[in-house]
Amino acid sequence: MGRNTRKRRTPLATKAVAASAALALGGGGLIWANFYASAHEENSANQTKSAGAQIATIQCPDVGQKLTDVPDGARQGVDKELANLDKQITEAYTRLASTRQAQAGDAGFVNNAILGPLKSKRTAAIDRIGINIRRVGGNAPGNLEQLAECQGMGAEQPQTNDGNGDGQNNGDQNQGGQDQNQGGDQNQGGQDQGGQDQNQGGDQNQGGGQVGDNGNGAAGPVAADFVNINDVQPNSRNLPNGLAANGDSGSTGSFTAECGVNENNLFNSDNLIVAPGVDNGAHHTHDYVGNQDNDAFSSDEDLAKAGTSCQNQGDKSTYYWPVLRLQDGTQEFDAGDLGGGAEGNVGKILKASQAEIKFVGNKKGDVVAMPKFLRVITGDAKAFTNGLKNANTSFSCTGFEDRQVTEQYVICPQGSQVVRTSNFQSCWDGQNIDSANHRDHVAFVQQDGSCANGFKAIPQLQIRLVYDVPAPTIENGQVKAPYAVDGFPEQLHKPITDHNDFINVMDENLMNKVVQCINGGQDCK
Repeated sequence: MGRNTRKRRTPLATKAVAASAALALGGGGLIWANFYASAHEENSANQTKSAGAQIATIQCPDVGQKLTDVPDGARQGVDKELANLDKQITEAYTRLASTRQAQAGDAGFVNNAILGPLKSKRTAAIDRIGINIRRVGGNAPGNLEQLAECQGMGAEQPQTNDGNGDGQNNGDQNQGGQDQNQGGDQNQGGQDQGGQDQNQGGDQNQGGGQVGDNGNGAAGPVAADFVNINDVQPNSRNLPNGLAANGDSGSTGSFTAECGVNENNLFNSDNLIVAPGVDNGAHHTHDYVGNQDNDAFSSDEDLAKAGTSCQNQGDKSTYYWPVLRLQDGTQEFDAGDLGGGAEGNVGKILKASQAEIKFVGNKKGDVVAMPKFLRVITGDAKAFTNGLKNANTSFSCTGFEDRQVTEQYVICPQGSQVVRTSNFQSCWDGQNIDSANHRDHVAFVQQDGSCANGFKAIPQLQIRLVYDVPAPTIENGQVKAPYAVDGFPEQLHKPITDHNDFINVMDENLMNKVVQCINGGQDCK
């Protein structure tokens, strides 16, 4: 798989915020209108206002998940246009967040000034995707243009059975709410948005924050996004994805990769898998362990030649995930950068105290070797607007790890640490190291542990991240000093958007050892 080897890296700390002028709402700093928080403000009767009464974010169909057959010769151009679609949504969300006063006075403002222009831009980008596919003899899906239209969405969490991976199901549910929201903005704007716009004019601080949003200006999380771990029932995780593939039968061994916790402080807001060749393709900052040359412009050859933080130097795989931040007003190195504070990802980056990376077997039988440069994404960075079809990763606390939640962050008791867990897809189609939507070439095991559709069982990657996180407090319906994963701005820092990424760059000898250990029932390092 050829990749663009041209290196055009700019240090995150020096990226110009002016590159996205729509983000700058004032000369003294960045302000992010936190209507997600305002949707949960309490009125004089101390009753929480419905989140559905406001348009909290923008929901767009995920075009990338509809592209299941893109010729290799079109991949580079298509990936860049998909990244362009993400950028368009981010910019439209920024405009949504900065125009609350105008929305309060004009029920049609969101449609006319934000969603309409966004549809035009998306139509052009989607058209270019079709051109790229047809140029090399491929067949673009005939209904792609139907995916151009976006809509307003409330701040409530989608239900497990809502999503189908493209945002359409819960979009139907919210469409009526959009009309209500726009009218509601006009009727309620005097109290909600009026006060918020006053904050923009008078309560700006150097951290880009506003009164009532933890001092950091980020759109979420809010109190409803947190749950005390004692209130979580054991074994109640309700998503079908991410089952542990191993058990007490089949291939019962394991291989542990010891790669550290990003002691080298390797961060960037790229995504080599989804947006190769695109600077800031993720719109949020990633932690990296393993391969030390992972950015948007790294080729497979670059990865193979790079250094690694793994103790076993035969493992140059790249393991990466969105950083976890404490929203405490800390000005991190990326506070003014795209992907960081300029896109709502603010606060102190929390480095994991443990990063446990383990490969396990399959309860039905032996596993086969992973191909070199296999790419796997687990979870969905857009699960809040896409729906929960591809959501996966879980939060828990040490000492309570039989209690896993995917749709909320956890509040752990004193002496307990926050745990993020990701169990990756462990069935492979036997041919491809990637697919057009970066998902179809791999799959999760079925409930009985078997692989469907003729897929082959491969070692299942399991990543367990442990953090020392000060427990947030909730007072009068407001969360104080929350933590949250980095994400696309329009995803409102929802926990359901947590995800994890992997590119296999083990040498042949090491991969053979991994397979032998797992199939032989041994626990190796």
